[in-house]
Amino acid sequence: MAISPQIGTLYGIGVGPGDSDLISVKGLNRLQNCPIVAYPAGLQGKPGIAEQIISPWLSSQYRLPLIFPYVQEPEQLNEAWQRAAKIVWKFLGKGQDIAFACEGDIGMYSTFNYLADTLINLHPQALIQRIPGISSPMAAAAALNLPLTYQRDRLAILPTLQRLESLTEALTWADVVVLLKVSSVYPQVWQVLKQHDLLQSSSIVIRASTAEQEVYHNLEPYPDLELPYFSLLIITQPGGSKSTLG
Repeated sequence: MAISPQIGTLYGIGVGPGDSDLISVKGLNRLQNCPIVAYPAGLQGKPGIAEQIISPWLSSQYRLPLIFPYVQEPEQLNEAWQRAAKIVWKFLGKGQDIAFACEGDIGMYSTFNYLADTLINLHPQALIQRIPGISSPMAAAAALNLPLTYQRDRLAILPTLQRLESLTEALTWADVVVLLKVSSVYPQVWQVLKQHDLLQSSSIVIRASTAEQEVYHNLEPYPDLELPYFSLLIITQPGGSKSTLG
């Protein structure tokens, strides 16, 4: 009987928010020891964020860019995940390990999770391991030179807002609210913050940890900021645990 080849492992590696030095030692070791390194392909032939982060650390590994469209259409997304899963299986099925690099943390709104779920659906025998990374809220708090939370502070992290009511609801219970990818709704969010008297305790961090990083404290003078895609807003409510520290 023919012996089936050993199945390779797909490693999902969170490579951090942008600074190449913010990859974990474990993630870097796995990245450099896998024969194949995959990552989301950039737009218009330009390298994507994950590729830029890991490029200084790569040597002779085979590079495998995978196309994931920046759309919300479920059918297009599912087609992309199916296509990517079939591509990686061609290597995994031959016993070759693949390191998939994804910006931020692998468990927080990561493209890798859709790829991994699709792969398991197609090939239940697939082997998958996850290596965490530094997420953008943590990098943004460091850029502000502030802790993200104190003591018993309640933290809410919201992805791209589909409705402003989600922010209003979070403000009823959370001491700190983080809005990811806020650029598309920033003018509306600014108005909500004004209504709640939270502009002075809110900050914007653009491209956290990169050479292009920008920081805006106190958003009161900035109702019309034109923000790029990778912009993050942190709202700190008065009366949180910080106010109890003496």
